[in-house]
Amino acid sequence: MKLTTFLILAGLAAQAQPVTEKRPTTDAEKIADALRAGPAFITKDATILDWPSTPTGEYKVLRAGTSEWTCLPAVPGYPHDEPGCFERFLLKWIQDGLAERVSHIDSLGIAYMYVGAYVPDKSDHATPGSDFHVGPHVMIISPHQDELQRFSHDGSTGMPYVTHLPHGTDLFLAMPFHQADEMMQAHEASQPQ
Repeated sequence: MKLTTFLILAGLAAQAQPVTEKRPTTDAEKIADALRAGPAFITKDATILDWPSTPTGEYKVLRAGTSEWTCLPAVPGYPHDEPGCFERFLLKWIQDGLAERVSHIDSLGIAYMYVGAYVPDKSDHATPGSDFHVGPHVMIISPHQDELQRFSHDGSTGMPYVTHLPHGTDLFLAMPFHQADEMMQAHEASQPQ
């Protein structure tokens, strides 16, 4: 299984409006962005990595950690800010998948994406090419691919769904735990007028 999950994450309610997001560029900004990806009990001891310049390149350590968790900032060149925190099995699967290497899932793997992710909006009211913002969610890879088949493959319904990496076929489950529209409203309400 290959987890472009990090790139394809999705699953909750709220249609995205065109967004101009400032991307982290310095190491300090990238660390701060990666720390937004998961709960404090995960991020406090996690290693923070930066994405390689090529799919098969080396991941730069921005901050060493002491746990089996790794967090990464927004993916360079991706249209939205989607940091993630990954336990070691899911991270290895993502790294292999993005590098188009064969990976074998022999254990469950878990990731957090507190900022959410964007997927193609397949709803009846969507405009062509629009994205759906999946709110905060957890991603799970499983060696039991047959059990994942029963879930929807449409991330724009706001319900749990499965998808795969861009060049892969292995499925992962995305389970939203907060609706994106509620998150957007809370964020907008907290902004100074």
